[in-house]
Amino acid sequence: MRNSIAFPRRAALALAVSMLLPSFHAAAQSAHDPLPVSPSTFPPTQRLIVRFHDNVAAASPQRLITRTMDAAIQRAGVATAQQGRLLRSDATYVRRLGNGAELLQLPASLDAPAMQRLVAEIAADPAVRYVEPDTLQRIEAPATATFVPDDPQYASHQWHLHDAVGGVNAPAAWEMSRGQGVVVAVIDTGILPEHPDFDRARVLPGYDFITDTFISRRPNPGRVAGALDYGDWNPQANECFDGSQVQSSSWHGTHVAATIGQATDNGIGMAGLAPEVTLLPVRTLGRCGGWTSDIADAVVWSSGGPVPGVPDNAHPADIINLSLGGVGACSRAYQEAIDLAVARGSVVVVAAGNSTVDVALRQPASCGNIVNVGATGATGRIAGYSNFGAGVDLSGPGGDFNGPIRGLVWQNGYSGATTPTSGAFNYAGKAGTSMAAPHVAATAALVQSARVAAGRLPLSPARMEALLVGSARAFPVAPPANKPIGSGIVDASAALRMALDEACDIATTSCTQPVTLVPQVSVSGQSGDAAGRRYTFRAQAGRPLRVFTYGGKGNAALYVRQGAPAQPDRFDQRSARIGSHQTVRVAAPVAGEYHVLLKGAPTYEGVTVMVSQ
Repeated sequence: MRNSIAFPRRAALALAVSMLLPSFHAAAQSAHDPLPVSPSTFPPTQRLIVRFHDNVAAASPQRLITRTMDAAIQRAGVATAQQGRLLRSDATYVRRLGNGAELLQLPASLDAPAMQRLVAEIAADPAVRYVEPDTLQRIEAPATATFVPDDPQYASHQWHLHDAVGGVNAPAAWEMSRGQGVVVAVIDTGILPEHPDFDRARVLPGYDFITDTFISRRPNPGRVAGALDYGDWNPQANECFDGSQVQSSSWHGTHVAATIGQATDNGIGMAGLAPEVTLLPVRTLGRCGGWTSDIADAVVWSSGGPVPGVPDNAHPADIINLSLGGVGACSRAYQEAIDLAVARGSVVVVAAGNSTVDVALRQPASCGNIVNVGATGATGRIAGYSNFGAGVDLSGPGGDFNGPIRGLVWQNGYSGATTPTSGAFNYAGKAGTSMAAPHVAATAALVQSARVAAGRLPLSPARMEALLVGSARAFPVAPPANKPIGSGIVDASAALRMALDEACDIATTSCTQPVTLVPQVSVSGQSGDAAGRRYTFRAQAGRPLRVFTYGGKGNAALYVRQGAPAQPDRFDQRSARIGSHQTVRVAAPVAGEYHVLLKGAPTYEGVTVMVSQ
């Protein structure tokens, strides 16, 4: 069984830089014809991801693939890109992916029109659920600088952790949580685990999912235990795609992992945001990037799902960080892998990308069920490279180019230009949404750890997304209206305070800030369900007050409590008559904050809430 390919330069070009590859769905799945695609969107390539319907020969796909491909190739009449000869119908079966799709390899590359015809013909087969080219994804980091400190450099270099304007408020967060007990997967270039500023006891061996020897630089094409970064340098121009440059190894995964879980308070180097997490490095990127099929399998495996040919992950990840991306709308393989991970409870954090375009044009940033992270610089402004759009949830410090220290995000690095034995361990400054995303992933880890330590259930991925969005700090400089990058800058301390608030419990649909009520000012149009909506107001001492609701429809119970969030079993006063008209009176209130819960029984809508005093 063949599971790697020869990597001709022209094929590498196509897969690395032109990934706007929409999936074509079988006619039985959609009433619409395949979307029109310009020839430039289908470059020469040899790999396809095919997902058959579950009720057709799922256990033995080779025969089904042969039949499907034979018929599709004959109908399409496709010719190879290099020789112009008709394609032979002997596609090679490579393996089954963790999402149930099959990866196969054509005997030769196809040009753009030929690939478009072939994909459309395969999709027309009633046995096929979807088909899409397997594409190369790449790291997201546009700038690098290097520094070897003599002393701990937290105060002088790591503005992104402690600065009041551009940072994530780490010092206050560390008073509440350091991430103990949480596993964070870093799906990236691998890691250099021997760096002295990693706590080796908190770094798992991980796994190498790269199945292509050209990309991995390993002699064995099979997947192997361990996630050592072999280097992603390019010794010659144009080897990945036309215009690709000679470049040194990035050691990208080491830097990303260090932002999340670098050793802290150990007297050397720098700090990580969640220093007591357990890091799970997963290698999917190497020379010229990495295949979507490998990354999708890594997502499934990291979350604890089975992947054919790989031992099950004994340490399923609570958080998965993907600081990588490629061109195009979210592929079906990506989305299925993410959905499987989220269904197992893993929070998937994705870098928005560094192309200054809408995230709808980049994958996996255009996928659903993710926490999508844009980037800001040290001044809190949108980073000039950051992707943007309605799909971005919030932003994190990704760095900019305002100086070699102040402008960049500093973490563990390596001086070697090629292999992991070509230099020395040091510290590196980088900029990109790749650097922003791990700040958000680490914050999510702090939250889950703190909730478990407090005897609370961890948040679901959807509720974690809502909490991160709701607790983000407002941008000190608003991004342009046509370049939205989410609700604000991730604030680790605010996220923890909100997550540990009594109002944020398993019964609520989200953990968001309560609405502030002003006496004598009505708040109308309120709707809710059994989770309820929350409000606060400040009362004067001794002056009678009234909290009341009116209008709308449905049933709503009103709970009021002084000094702490109100709950159905923890309140000072309540009103629970049938309907939406409720009133609570406090004859002699104390000065300070009062909390209000308006809970549906089971729902209400169009209700007005008001406090009078």
